[in-house]
Amino acid sequence: MNEIKACLFDLDGVIVDTAKYHYLAWKRLANELGFEFTEEDNERLKGVSRMKSLEILLELGEISADDSAMEAYAAKKNAWYVEYISKMDSSEILPGVLDFLRELKDNGIKISLGSVSKNAMTILNNVGIVEYFDAVIDGTKITHAKPNPEVFLKGAEELGVDPKECVVFEDAQAGIEAAINAGMYSVGIGSADILQKANTVIPGFEGMTLDKLKL
Repeated sequence: MNEIKACLFDLDGVIVDTAKYHYLAWKRLANELGFEFTEEDNERLKGVSRMKSLEILLELGEISADDSAMEAYAAKKNAWYVEYISKMDSSEILPGVLDFLRELKDNGIKISLGSVSKNAMTILNNVGIVEYFDAVIDGTKITHAKPNPEVFLKGAEELGVDPKECVVFEDAQAGIEAAINAGMYSVGIGSADILQKANTVIPGFEGMTLDKLKL
């Protein structure tokens, strides 16, 4: 691969794990509507948009709702989610992430966030790592979700780096595909069985170094 000049990170499942808070918010909505929502049910919502997730949830509860009710349910779920993430702190940064971010900084590698979450800045501020990022591209700055490459191409543009000199860290198939579509090197975080399209896959950032990235 080309010389690495920038690293672009997805947020959820890569830097922090906010999936549990999405689950708690959906569960709270289901309970309020009078039915149970299990962790097994929640598997169906992974990588799915908020409104599609709501449709699945209501289907499970055998509840029909018009557009205005759907909007109200989605807003309520998001408000609860924001309430949960507002209590996050640095203890929720995933293992090894901080050491790797510091090493990138020490070596002059630029860093961008590439997340479709509109709550990304809230999370970065709460866990105390916003100063590591030279650019933050989140759901407030993009119009297309992954696998569209927009979020990563905008990151490269803000950093002033050619996409071919960027490495993307992602835990979802759609994110890996977005990296490929952007012409960037991709590192999957998680299982090689799931993230087969990634250039390389690591279980997490523990023990991760810049040298290992260059191999």
